[in-house]
Amino acid sequence: MAISAKSTQEFVPIKEVRDGVIVLKDGSLRQVVLATSTNLFLKSSDEQRATIYQFQSFLNTLDFPTQISVQSRRLDIRPYLLVLEERINLQSEPLLKLQTREYIEFIRNFTEQVAIMTKSFFVVVPFTQITIRTDTGILGKIFGRKNTREMERALQLDFEEKRSQLEQRVSVVQEGLARCGIKSAPLGTEEVVEVFYKVFNPGEMEGKIQIS
Repeated sequence: MAISAKSTQEFVPIKEVRDGVIVLKDGSLRQVVLATSTNLFLKSSDEQRATIYQFQSFLNTLDFPTQISVQSRRLDIRPYLLVLEERINLQSEPLLKLQTREYIEFIRNFTEQVAIMTKSFFVVVPFTQITIRTDTGILGKIFGRKNTREMERALQLDFEEKRSQLEQRVSVVQEGLARCGIKSAPLGTEEVVEVFYKVFNPGEMEGKIQIS
C-alpha cells in the first residue's frame, strides 16, 4: 500500500501573514502581541498582590479567548563576542587589550558551562467570523466566475472589516497589560514569520524580536 507524502505546510493552519495579521485557512484572524515580563519577587508584598489582582481583573474583563505563549530559547552570545573582538582591534593600550581578551574568554567559558536562556512572552488575540467563500461558493454566485476583480475587492473588504474588529481586541489587551505594568506591541509581518520559524526550527538560537 503506497503512502503519499505530505508537506509540512499541509499540517500548518496558516494561509498567509498580511500586514502583521495571521490569516488561517478557515478565514479567521490572529494577531500576536509581544509583551514584556515583570519580576514579582522584586516587588513588595502589597505590590505583588496589586499586580496579581490587576491581572486577574484584566482577564475577567475579556469577552473573547486569548492565548499566552512563552518561548524559552538559548541566548546566542556570539554577536556580543564579535563586538568585543572588534574593540580589541581598536584599542591601543596593551593592558586594555589583555583585559578584554580575558573577559572574552571568561564569557565564552561561562556560556559553555551554563546555558543562558531568554524568554519571550506572546499574547495571541483571535477574531473568528463566518468567512466569505471563494468563487466556488457565495461570491461565485453573486459576481460570477469571470468577475475576479469584484471578487478580490469583496475579499479585501471582508479582510479589512475583520482586521478592524481584531485591532479593537488588540487595543483592549494592550490597555489591560499596561494597567499591570506590562509593555506590549503587536508584531509586524517579518516578526510574525520569525516567531513561527523559531517554533518549527527549535534548534535555532534567539533572534532580534524586541519591544522598542
